[in-house]
Amino acid sequence: MPDLDPVYAPVAPSRELAPDPEADAHASTIRGEGFVVLRDLLSPAEVVAMRSALAPYLQGKLMGRNDFEGFHTERVYALLAKEPALALLVEHPRLLAIVDRLLAPHYLLSAFLAIHVHPGETPQGWHFDDGGCRAPRPRPMHGVSAIWALDEFTAETGATQVIPRSHLWGDDAPAPNSAQAVSICMSAGSVVVFAGTLLHRGGASWGGATRLGVTSQYCQPWLRQLENMALAVPPHLAGGLSPRVQELLGYSIAEPSFMGYVNGLHPKRLIDPDYAQKKRAKHG
Repeated sequence: MPDLDPVYAPVAPSRELAPDPEADAHASTIRGEGFVVLRDLLSPAEVVAMRSALAPYLQGKLMGRNDFEGFHTERVYALLAKEPALALLVEHPRLLAIVDRLLAPHYLLSAFLAIHVHPGETPQGWHFDDGGCRAPRPRPMHGVSAIWALDEFTAETGATQVIPRSHLWGDDAPAPNSAQAVSICMSAGSVVVFAGTLLHRGGASWGGATRLGVTSQYCQPWLRQLENMALAVPPHLAGGLSPRVQELLGYSIAEPSFMGYVNGLHPKRLIDPDYAQKKRAKHG
């Protein structure tokens, strides 16, 4: 029998949203157009630090295993287990203020990976990121994705392409070279944020330079994460991350019915030995 807390809250309280007209406007743009670009959100020093953190994993040796990953593209998964400093890209307050307005409380981090496109890469097929939800389209978004530029994104280096307003479509499939496609050209330190239902793809790279991006993807609290974060970032590593990132990994509970419990208890007990004591103190 687990050692139950003397104060047991069956449901987690929702996080109150602070007034934020800028985030409201960006969320509204995503609902209407499907995406928004936030330019130069990272400082040059932060960009350099992120690139340096990723450099050991980007040696040009392990390219994609299929056409979707890209035979001329390096991908680095389980980033928070490899480089905790990259957590800034997961919990950046300007990004999460937008996601807070688009997904239900206690949403989760679904995927977090680096994508390093090399010259000669071909375009991906059109896809949307919350395709794990099999509900028919059109439907509300059940995920929100962000792609951070750590190099300048240009058409020549395979910038992400989107089809505006395609998040409102049914099962329509665009042509491979759709005239509706827009390349998201942006400077290093910028981020594009888009609905999980928006059709997009990595573009072809025909220039002479590589382009490095990092994508953080979020999903509704009831939807299975693309990457199994509890295994990708095991408890001894998750314990060193911020409380907000821990919640996004799944060390949180969601309404209804105490969803996310472990052995009838809050999962933070697995990574914080003082959790029960803190809870008792909080509730007097």
